Amino acid sequence: MGIRSDLDANFDFEIVDEFLDHYSMMVESMEIMILDLSNPEMYRRSVDELFRVFHNIKSASGYLKLVSMQKLSTLVEDELEKLRSMEPPVSQEAINWLLSISDMYAKWHEDFKLDNELSKIKYSLLKIPDLEQ
Repeated sequence: MGIRSDLDANFDFEIVDEFLDHYSMMVESMEIMILDLSNPEMYRRSVDELFRVFHNIKSASGYLKLVSMQKLSTLVEDELEKLRSMEPPVSQEAINWLLSISDMYAKWHEDFKLDNELSKIKYSLLKIPDLEQ
């Protein structure tokens, strides 16, 4: 049984469906917001929106008992909180790390669609980059 089947067996269908609809939209928008962090005019809006996205994923994944997703979302949310208090630009290392994080969430999105088990978090994602230039 894959992750989608597991969620459907343990939670109301409407809750799961709503989560997956929102999750899909958030995953699709992550990359452009991350790239916009390098643009000083877009920085504040992008970092605030990214923070909101990861906060929402953290909350929903906690409710749905998606432990690895909740833990990674918490880590990313904490780092985005630091970025919110910084002035642009952020380091290229931080942008690359966030793009790799985005790839992980896209992989999980595929896992949901294909009803696979959730992929394991890559260890390299747990290494926090230097945020400042």
